[in-house]
Amino acid sequence: MILNDRQALEILTWYHCAGVDEAVSDYSTDFFAKNEASTATAKAAKATPPVKAPLGHKPGAPARAPQASSVLEAGETANDARSLAQSAKTLDDLKAALERFDGCGLKATATNLVFGDGAADARIMFIGKAPGSDEDIQGLPFVGRSGQLLDKMLAAIGLNRQNAYIANVIPWRPPGNRTPTTHETAVCRPFIDRQIELVCPEVIVFLGGVSAKEMLGTATGIKRLRGKWTKFKGKDADYPALPTLHPAFLLRQPAQKRLAWNDLRMIRQFLDGKK
Repeated sequence: MILNDRQALEILTWYHCAGVDEAVSDYSTDFFAKNEASTATAKAAKATPPVKAPLGHKPGAPARAPQASSVLEAGETANDARSLAQSAKTLDDLKAALERFDGCGLKATATNLVFGDGAADARIMFIGKAPGSDEDIQGLPFVGRSGQLLDKMLAAIGLNRQNAYIANVIPWRPPGNRTPTTHETAVCRPFIDRQIELVCPEVIVFLGGVSAKEMLGTATGIKRLRGKWTKFKGKDADYPALPTLHPAFLLRQPAQKRLAWNDLRMIRQFLDGKK
């Protein structure tokens, strides 16, 4: 069947929303089969004089191109992000700055910027990893199954999106919901830091290991981090912070909800001044 442009675009859009990010052939390949072409290639390789490796290159290791330019470019992009983020005086300014920012490649594959949701003067701020497919479509954080569970968790301790603030470390969805790369988090970090400064919450809750480890600068896993008060060091202030389990993890491991409930009780006690 031959597709017209509109039909092809609809299929590609559907694949994108489903998180498909690589093509797979309809036919299996026998990688063990030997053919005349591969045999001829092997013979030609044996007849070709070996090329001397660069001085200092270890035998058996692939030669690596200089990385200085890419490292410099990444540093310049992070500096641009930092300057742009600090220039924002309000959350609306910061959102507009992110919409103009082209230094993160995730922007090109995402449908929408997922900035934040909730009260701009909230006492408590929840920070997750990155948007998923539902968030990418709606442009709001935590609106899929994980978000529905988060809403129930908030309601259990008397909170909602009118008196709390919800955001992510990364404001664009990574393809296939993969974990953001080190470069992506470094480039986006100035924006979430500034978002925290502008909301200026009394307490921060990090949802999941990726968020907690990135923002707290630790390699410790979330099961060891959760349930323990710590400090998030901001530019001009330190914020009490509590890492907890991500709602997506709780959907996969319902038995762990008891641990999350203990964390929620700690949060409620903090807000009630009973820490």
